[in-house]
Amino acid sequence: MEMEQLYREHSDRVYSYIYFLVRHRESAEDLTQETFYKAYKGLDTFNKQASTATWLLKIARNVTYDYFRRKRVVHFFTFEKEHDIETKVLSPENRYEQKEQLIKMYDSLSKLKKDYQEVLLLRKIQECSIQETSYILDWTEAKVKMKLTRALEALKKEFHQEGGRENGTIKRIR
Repeated sequence: MEMEQLYREHSDRVYSYIYFLVRHRESAEDLTQETFYKAYKGLDTFNKQASTATWLLKIARNVTYDYFRRKRVVHFFTFEKEHDIETKVLSPENRYEQKEQLIKMYDSLSKLKKDYQEVLLLRKIQECSIQETSYILDWTEAKVKMKLTRALEALKKEFHQEGGRENGTIKRIR
């Protein structure tokens, strides 16, 4: 596969995955470029054990963790209140309420253990399969299922402690 085509087909997904982890546009852009550079260098060793998208997400995860180690950053999913969340345009009140609930959900997510955050990000936000998530995280499929169940329960508990209401916000992530 040609690298340009690989980038066109997968860069948005890789970028959004990294952005959810770093929450900084410029850093996410740089890390996305680094991911594709590493993919280019390793293209001849890609053994097709996983899909191309899954392979790229695994590289993106490793690149991002290297970045965190370099920067000594331990915050995942730090949600900036001023960040613009896409919401359905209903009424200004409904849009505001939906935005507030999403902020509470992301705040709740940021308080979970790192492995819970990762499994939720991959399974529910990136919509990776159990097999893909298992490959990216180097976990067994049973561990992915178990961690996901525990993560969803922990998120629900934390979300309610944040004052969130389950009016579709948590349901959307399930």
